[in-house]
Amino acid sequence: MVISTTATDSDENLNNTFASRYVRTALPRFKMPENSMPKDAAYQVINDELMLDGNPRLNLASFVTTWMEPECNDLIMASINKNYVDMDEYPVTTELQNRCVNIIAHLFNAPVGDKETAVGVGTVGSSEAIMLAGLAFKRKWQNKRKAEGKPYDKPNIVTGANVQVCWEKFARYFEVELKEVKLTEGCYVMDPVKAVEMVDENTICVAAILGSTLTGEFEDVKLLNDLLSKKNKENGWNTPIHVDAASGGFIAPFIWPELEWDFRLPLVKSINVSGHKYGLVYAGVGWVVWRSKEDLPDELIFHINYLGSDQPTFTLNFSQIIAQYYQFIRLGFEGYKRIMENCLENARALKEGLEKTGRFKILSKDKGVPLVAFSLKDSSKHTVFEIAESLRRFGWILPAYTMPADAQHIAVLRVVVREDFNRSLAERLISHIEQVLRETDALPSRVPVEAAHIIPADKTLDNMAENKAVKKSEREIQEEVALYWKRLVSERKTGPC
Repeated sequence: MVISTTATDSDENLNNTFASRYVRTALPRFKMPENSMPKDAAYQVINDELMLDGNPRLNLASFVTTWMEPECNDLIMASINKNYVDMDEYPVTTELQNRCVNIIAHLFNAPVGDKETAVGVGTVGSSEAIMLAGLAFKRKWQNKRKAEGKPYDKPNIVTGANVQVCWEKFARYFEVELKEVKLTEGCYVMDPVKAVEMVDENTICVAAILGSTLTGEFEDVKLLNDLLSKKNKENGWNTPIHVDAASGGFIAPFIWPELEWDFRLPLVKSINVSGHKYGLVYAGVGWVVWRSKEDLPDELIFHINYLGSDQPTFTLNFSQIIAQYYQFIRLGFEGYKRIMENCLENARALKEGLEKTGRFKILSKDKGVPLVAFSLKDSSKHTVFEIAESLRRFGWILPAYTMPADAQHIAVLRVVVREDFNRSLAERLISHIEQVLRETDALPSRVPVEAAHIIPADKTLDNMAENKAVKKSEREIQEEVALYWKRLVSERKTGPC
């Protein structure tokens, strides 16, 4: 959640047209009102304000599910007053979580034999799941270092610069150094070779992404496993891998079952996945599964009895467990496979439509999360930020952002294709993008003039007076434009979701 600040003008009021039928005085904006109001008036006050929110179905920035069947909505409302943490009072809900964990564990090829038995928990989303998995890695590494009599105060984790911000939060909150593999133009995911080079004796794990937030691309977990196994053997280490499958975990098993990224690889010790993304459940539900009980240190598990019985717990929040189980039994393997195939087909149709304009370079890959990430071939006069801003008037919400280091000169638009984004919507979006392109072409450039030229430092004032400017390269222009727009929208916080 965003951080809210208290208002300096706390006496500001809300004036509501419809509510005036019931309320004769203005409603305080930042203070609790002195008196009660009728329930239909309270509903109207809030409903009127919410009308100005964006349409979730047209929010193409988000991976989060925005549509579910009415029957599942009914189940959610019927169980919304349950405190899932109270396992003794709600044993059936607890059983449904256990079933979901088992379903996901089998989907990810987790071991279920006598020697290794996978364990897992439901979370409010992948951010919490990553915090829990990271804590497990950190604690296990610390315990091993203590037993060996070695320092355990400088843990680090190796990731790509394309990781979601929750990894940065984990590193900062739990005092772990984040070692990022920088990106390069044309390669917007972590390079396994460079990642393994960064691994040292203080590395608690290497995090691989199955479905990059930036381009949807799957990282090569198999190659990472092979290279890391070799380095571990050479140095006597046992550095493990965590797979952040927040977006791709419910795609790869159905579309590319032969792809080795999961517990089939021996160094993969834990995997997180978001149920509220391609698990097809409303926010928020996530899951994290460990290869075996040994990978989850027991000292991190709390045992409580104040709710009626001994209850082991290792979560921080509640989640949409019942809705997730509904989708699993309602759709089955076949249903999930059909939906993911349809999403990928719609993403391909959108990609082809964008390519036909001749104005965009497609950065996303066909093998990955169903999304289309694209940049302008020519950003010297207009930018992707202008296109995103112009599309707002049609109701479309597209994120425009710059890539992380060292590809920050690349500015990108991204469309996430979810289950409720059909072919007709894709065609309508393309027509609106084409209209915006025609309109911006007719407008004067909003890119600063100084972004197109540069005066080298070694030129004298006389040279400058004679206007002997040297033209910038295409990359320098892109970097300047991206920096300009990044500053312009910095307060809006419209980065990738």
